[in-house]
Amino acid sequence: MQRETILTGGMVVLVVAMLVTPLAVPGVLDEPDDENVRPSHLHLQTEDSTINVTSVPGRTANLQLDTRLVHRGGPARNVTLEVRAIDAESGLLEDQVHESVGNVTGERSISVLTDLSVERQGGYRIETIVYEDGDRVARGTRTISGVQALTPDYADSTVTFERYENSPADIPTIAVDPTTTSDNRSELSVTAALTNDGDTEAGDVTLRLRARQAESNLVAAQSRQEVGSIRPGRTVEPGTTLTVPDGYNYYIDAILLRDGVVIDTAIGVANLDPTRVVEANETRREVEFDTGDFDDETTDGGDAGRREETRTTTGSGPGFGVALALVALLATALLTARRQTNE
Repeated sequence: MQRETILTGGMVVLVVAMLVTPLAVPGVLDEPDDENVRPSHLHLQTEDSTINVTSVPGRTANLQLDTRLVHRGGPARNVTLEVRAIDAESGLLEDQVHESVGNVTGERSISVLTDLSVERQGGYRIETIVYEDGDRVARGTRTISGVQALTPDYADSTVTFERYENSPADIPTIAVDPTTTSDNRSELSVTAALTNDGDTEAGDVTLRLRARQAESNLVAAQSRQEVGSIRPGRTVEPGTTLTVPDGYNYYIDAILLRDGVVIDTAIGVANLDPTRVVEANETRREVEFDTGDFDDETTDGGDAGRREETRTTTGSGPGFGVALALVALLATALLTARRQTNE
């Protein structure tokens, strides 16, 4: 009888423990949260990532990068973005920036803005690296070229020399009409075609013209002329007269300035030597600022694979584990009591 009493008391204790445990340990009976145990996945959305030129103060160009990250799976903790500009020729680091994104949850795409400053010359390789908890999970690269083609803010003007590139006739930008005068000197009537390519009136520029002897590069004559407002889409032809020694060939340098800053140049010729003819060598190699395609190099293995493996919950975890253990222990106790009673 005493033995049965002891067994009964033990079973009562187990039942009480089984009922009290869920209250003492919150979450024991909760179902596991799939969102918290799933591995997180971050990759670069290359087709929507962009690079914009925000300003060109002078020797440098300021760029703003809009990097798009796509998140899937469980929460991504402590996400950081590293963006760096590397000189395409020397391989030297030009600029670097780190941007903290924080924790990322939910299946969504986010935009991260970063700013870089580079020298206004050549090209650069832009590298974007994504870190999660200090581990690299994604990487992408793209190139930019023709940075020298960017016009500094102080030299930005819609007034330029008209080069008649779409004309079927060979119309010179700088027209020169020589007239022979006495004392072995010639007068050159020089006009320059200027066009306002903008949508509003522009002007207030200075036109500088100079006659440079072709063989010696000595400046024989020069002039400066102020050009007023030019209506949008219109072309004007300001001119002047230069007096130079006769019998020589000259290059006519045309320089357009605004507030002392050169914004455009052109060249013409005046052939006054009948035995030798020179031509205006104004070969212009068009260089444009260009941002190449984004090359996504998202990490599929290595560190990222190990991190996903450590964050994945398998087997154990919150649930009915403790309760089932108590039930099994109670069943064992009851079976033992029954056997002893039968004996």
